[in-house]
Amino acid sequence: MTKSIANFNKNYFGLAVLIFTIEVLIALFVRDNFVRPYLGDVLVVILIYCFVRSFLNLPVFTLAIGVLIFSFTLEFLQYINIVEKLGLERSKIARTVIGTSFAWIDLLAYTAGIAIVLVVEKYSLNANMKTRSMKEIDQ
Repeated sequence: MTKSIANFNKNYFGLAVLIFTIEVLIALFVRDNFVRPYLGDVLVVILIYCFVRSFLNLPVFTLAIGVLIFSFTLEFLQYINIVEKLGLERSKIARTVIGTSFAWIDLLAYTAGIAIVLVVEKYSLNANMKTRSMKEIDQ
């Protein structure tokens, strides 16, 4: 029996909604030099990972690397000023979603976010395996 990759996971969706809410609160109310620029970038890759994981049952590493490549690609598009090249400089949505300023440190923040995902997923997987083993022993 083959397993479908399309699969709704309410836990990951709930995490995505929670992180999205945190990101919106940061964007609206935080004006500092650490949380908004760096922690926000760490959280955004975790948000993307959780959102995609809500709908697709992909291997952890594959999805994590895919999200990292996607994030790096957006940052590169900022480097080449894609918003201006597409004539979208007046679009607040385009400027917010794509971004307008490249920063090397953002790549580090994205990498840190994906590292957190991988560590948490590994810990979660190990905990689930131990729980399953204990249930099998009890039976």
